[in-house]
Formats: sequence, C-alpha cells, structure tokens
Amino acid sequence: MPEVRLVGPNGEQVGIVRIEDALRLAVESDLDLVEVAPTAKPPVCKLMDFGKFKYEAAVKAREARKNQTNTILKEVRFRLKIDTHDYETKVGHALRFLGAGDKVKAMIQFRGREQQRPEMGIRLLEKFAADVAEVGLVESTPRIDGRNMVMVVGPLKNKAEARREQQQKSGGRESAKRKIRTDAPEETEGQNVAAAMDDEALAKLEQARNAAEGEA
Repeated sequence: MPEVRLVGPNGEQVGIVRIEDALRLAVESDLDLVEVAPTAKPPVCKLMDFGKFKYEAAVKAREARKNQTNTILKEVRFRLKIDTHDYETKVGHALRFLGAGDKVKAMIQFRGREQQRPEMGIRLLEKFAADVAEVGLVESTPRIDGRNMVMVVGPLKNKAEARREQQQKSGGRESAKRKIRTDAPEETEGQNVAAAMDDEALAKLEQARNAAEGEA
C-alpha cells in the first residue's frame, strides 16, 4: 500500500502513513487531502480546506497585482573629473528618482587613459552611493561595461509606498492649513484700533476725555 508523509491542517507533522489512512483522516476531519510535494519520497500530503486555500491564494494574488508598480531604471552619467556643482546636481536627480521609487543606474564614462584608473571610478561611485544612502541601497556594485563603469542603486521604498507617503504628507499640510484658519481668533474693530495705538496716543486720548468732562 503506498505511503505518504502527512502534514496536519495547522502544519503539524503527522508522519508517514498509508494513503488509505490519510484519506480516512481527511474524511473524519471534513477536510481535503492535498498533495503538496509530489516529487518527494514519500510524497507529502496535507490536510486542508482546499476551497478556502484557493480563495485565500486568489486574494493574495489580487492584492499583489494591485500593489505592483513598474519600477523604472533612471540613469545618471558622470565624467571622472566632474566638478562639484555638476556632481551635486546629479546627486539631486538621483535622490528625486529614488524617492519616487525608481532605480538609478549611475554610469561613469571614461575618456582615453582614464580607463587605466578604474579605482578612481570606484571611489566616485562609492561616494555617490553614500550620498544617496538615505533613500537608496546599492543593488549591483561597480563593474566595467565597455568604456564605462556602472552601478545600480535601488530605492528603499517601492513606488506604492513612496506615493502613499507623499499623499500622507500632502494631507498633513492641508490639515495644518485648515487648523490655522479655523483656530485663528477673530479680532473686533475696537481691538484692532487699540492694538494700533501706542501708549503715548492712549495717554493723550485719556487727557482729552478728562478735559471734556471738566468743561461739561
């Protein structure tokens, strides 16, 4: 009689049992006997609610498709002897790309004898990786590609996460604006006038009032 390695509905190891015993346990438990590793020796079967399993798998697949976004590979190019301003501009572009959830391919273009100094290119790309480390992580280390040296940096957050974070930030700013407008106290006309007058003007006004009362 063929035997199978049986796994219980909660993942517990039942052990090696005859196939007829496994089928009997499935009927008694009102579950299905599903072969999950047919090439194993003996094959592995699991007791489960197969309908529920298929439903949960479909839900997970649907959620994965909904959250899936196409990551674009952006490119920034350097010269080995790039000046500080141009370098900072390239870093700014890379930070924006990575922050939006895209990958960045950093490329150094060698000229002439520069190809004989690959260590200089490695140092430049390592500096670049450090300058974008807050939003990106090196996925492929520097390598020679023809007359160029390339390195790929991936975003720490995928596009869906980056978009949600941006929406939350935008929503927070709008809430703050509404709160400022709502909480601002209304000033009466008299308060505005009093606030605009200095102490000397207020003293003169009081003297005038006293004089008018004396004449009366």
